[in-house]
Amino acid sequence: MSERRPMRFSPSMLPFADAASEGLPMGQLLRLSLFQVSVGMATTLLVGTLNRVMIVELGVAAAVVAAMIALPVLIAPFRALLGFRSDTHRSSLGWKRVPYLWFGSLWQMGGLAIMPFALIVLSGEQAIGPEWAGEALAALAFLMTGLGIHMTQTAGLALASDRASEETRPRVVALLYVAFLIGMGVSALIVGALLENFTPERLIRVIQGCASATVVLNLIALWKQEGIRTPSDAELNAPRPRFAEAWADMKASGPIVRLMAVVVLGTFGFNMQDVLLEPYGGQILNLSVAATTSLTAMWATGALIGFALSARWLARGIDPWRMAARGILLGIAAFTAVVFSAPTGSTVLFFAGAFGIGLGGGLFSVATLTSAMAMPGKGIAGRGLVLGAWGAAQATAQGLSVALGGGLRDLAGGWAMSGAGGVAFETPAFGYSVVYQLEIALLFATLVALGPLVRTAILPSEPQGGPRKIGIADFPT
Repeated sequence: MSERRPMRFSPSMLPFADAASEGLPMGQLLRLSLFQVSVGMATTLLVGTLNRVMIVELGVAAAVVAAMIALPVLIAPFRALLGFRSDTHRSSLGWKRVPYLWFGSLWQMGGLAIMPFALIVLSGEQAIGPEWAGEALAALAFLMTGLGIHMTQTAGLALASDRASEETRPRVVALLYVAFLIGMGVSALIVGALLENFTPERLIRVIQGCASATVVLNLIALWKQEGIRTPSDAELNAPRPRFAEAWADMKASGPIVRLMAVVVLGTFGFNMQDVLLEPYGGQILNLSVAATTSLTAMWATGALIGFALSARWLARGIDPWRMAARGILLGIAAFTAVVFSAPTGSTVLFFAGAFGIGLGGGLFSVATLTSAMAMPGKGIAGRGLVLGAWGAAQATAQGLSVALGGGLRDLAGGWAMSGAGGVAFETPAFGYSVVYQLEIALLFATLVALGPLVRTAILPSEPQGGPRKIGIADFPT
């Protein structure tokens, strides 16, 4: 009888084990990913925890809360400029990304540090000063935090991309995406538990604790990530390139403008429903809270299956733009199912639509980012500019699409329920349907913008060196 040998544990069995490289060992990569944890924590505070605290506990008007949450989106278009500045930064230590990581951390910490006081003043607890002081202080806090998030994330992703090898770069970015999700999830649980018994003093302690955690996490993340190098006098005194020149170089590296147009249109098409699906299920289909909450699970399942399919197709050498088109077509079918779920009263169609939105959005995201990563800038256009342009297009479109979707639903729904359109339109589903049908139109427009890119040889049509496996580590951010 042969003796059974115990199975030995290998580090290669760990998730993301293949993300490490000689230039970026696993220990340094995990440490660098902490900046995404801090960004995830700040994002959760801005769009989740503080949203509820301001409306429920502090009694701030919902319109004011929505305006405050939207303010960080104003910074998103400047991510390309922030990335370009980190590409061309000069220091006596030879650092490019670390200074922007550090100052982004300070902006993020500063915004969170003054935020609880600003919110308390905004709620009406004001003894002296002009009446608009609360709004001004809260706006300043949200703008500072938003600037810190965008600066930290752009410089951090560029640094990770600089240090990773060509082979491991997609998996490095994927690990950073997972760190972002962990930061959001863990901080939501912790902050929610700490603020369960709400008092203004507890709010101050919790949010300023998050500000302190931001500095600690980001300091650990950036420590010794860029080697010290003494630049020559010629390098330090050379004229700094202009942003317009770098942008021209980036456009010369590929159809970057059309890529950004596809990203913006597709993001609008998939994300305008972000705050509408659950209310639609509850108000129109009379679903319970538990049932509508499960929509998130359906969407996430669809996104994961979309990733699995994209991994299989990319390994077989499919053109990523054709894969993006498949995702868009699935999205069109999914939104059609959601629209018809109201007149038919079918919850099956509704949940199938939510699943299809996640599936199509997953395919679209993987395909477009795969193509973007294959278009590095030329000349003076570095990775910071490319990643900044990508982040600016996606973040701006995502923020504006959510606001536009909610506003358009209220506007169209109010018009219909007023009776101005006649009895045929006087239904609560009309406002939602207008948004969903607009998203279908936007996805068709995305297909039109995508068409010329299918004929553009950005990536090789066949995988280099034969087929390779693509795992969960390849999921993009």
